[in-house]
Amino acid sequence: MYSNFILDMHTHTLASGHAYGTIREMAQAAADNGLKLLGISEHAPGIPGTVDPFYYCNLSVVPRNLYGVEVMFGSEVNVLAGGRLSLEDEWLDKLDYAIAGIHATCYENAGREENTDNLIACMRHPKIKFVSHPDDDHTPLNYERLVTAARENGVALEVNNSSFLKREGVRLNYRENYRRMLALCRQYNAPIIVDSDAHDPSAVGGFDEARRFLREQDFPEELILNVDADRLKKFIGWQA
Repeated sequence: MYSNFILDMHTHTLASGHAYGTIREMAQAAADNGLKLLGISEHAPGIPGTVDPFYYCNLSVVPRNLYGVEVMFGSEVNVLAGGRLSLEDEWLDKLDYAIAGIHATCYENAGREENTDNLIACMRHPKIKFVSHPDDDHTPLNYERLVTAARENGVALEVNNSSFLKREGVRLNYRENYRRMLALCRQYNAPIIVDSDAHDPSAVGGFDEARRFLREQDFPEELILNVDADRLKKFIGWQA
């Protein structure tokens, strides 16, 4: 079940401050693993050691094709209290896409409904195309509201392979939350994205645990963006 997953849109290089590969090392790993499209999505302000936003100004100097892999540039932007993003439009406008994610370093749990309100507010920004690891009950979410809002705003919720690899309790109740989320995505015909969240070249294109989980849920392939690069580009509204 499932065609080859040929793209990985949530990865980090050493520029993110706690990751360990260069752009070229990540692209070489993507090529070695048969990927056709790689998204480099450095952490936005709020994560210790990550790039100054000025970094995003000069991405045009990086080749768009490395080792036969097409490269896109985004950012994993933090959801903040009040539904704000941690990266200003001045910098978001320089990116191909952006990912909204809740991180404990810059977000305090506000309860299920307010957490959901804040994430949905961020999803309404036109540059946000994905939501990273919406699976952790340290900051619980209302999945019915989240999935319907994702569908309405043209945003894909992520199944994050690294959630399955972390030590127990780091992402609380992630399996149960993904079961609920995926059932609702099926019900509302809402597409998902599967990502490695790679912080080292060795993890690029690593989808095995997420793919196994999707098989267990019998989740329909037609709702998985990873199998068609052209469909992914259309989904994010990308033009060369």
